[in-house]
Amino acid sequence: MHAPYEIAFLFDVDNTLLDNDAVQNDLRDHLRRTFGAASCNRYWEILEELRAELGYVDYLGALQRYRLELKNDPRLLLMSCFLVDYPFSERVYPGALAAIAHVSRWGPTVIVSDGDVVFQPRKVQRAGLWDAVDGRVLIYIHKETVLDDIERRYPARHYVMFDDKLRILAAMKEVWRDRLTTVFPRQGHYALDPRNVARYPAADIAVERIGDIVNYDLAAYLAAARRA
Repeated sequence: MHAPYEIAFLFDVDNTLLDNDAVQNDLRDHLRRTFGAASCNRYWEILEELRAELGYVDYLGALQRYRLELKNDPRLLLMSCFLVDYPFSERVYPGALAAIAHVSRWGPTVIVSDGDVVFQPRKVQRAGLWDAVDGRVLIYIHKETVLDDIERRYPARHYVMFDDKLRILAAMKEVWRDRLTTVFPRQGHYALDPRNVARYPAADIAVERIGDIVNYDLAAYLAAARRA
């Protein structure tokens, strides 16, 4: 293991660096056009059932279950192609890549995401995010429960976590305490839901969009954690 970095910057993907709400809307539109509203709704029901079972969204796993109900409808092949070949780079938030580059001056940037082991890496790669962090990509089922693994792979004296879910930020803060600065971009349906936001402590730093983090220097990130 190499010596600890002074600071490492951890980025969530969905609705933090990439507009996943827009991706889901595009998928819904595609399903309605191809299969009709009823089938689209059924696929989404299966997707939510799997989310409850697995703890993350599994688009391809839901497609496999959906396949059993549609009795191998060949149109499902087009749906899988839509998912795998989706132009995720077009859904990266404006300023997201510049934000990664901005903080990379002070320490390594690492993607720390939840998801499956097939579709989520594909999304990260096709979005251009894999290259943006030089291949430093970690994908878990519940990242907030495996901080020891993150620390083992990227040891640092201080961490900064960017995530659109206050629940995740609060759970990580509970463990790392003042070693962690939490940054909350108000993007996506979780971050914009007042009831959801009210359930958890405020982040150390809140920004309206991920690109705004270029307005913070290293001292600001460290000071925010000390104020918490």
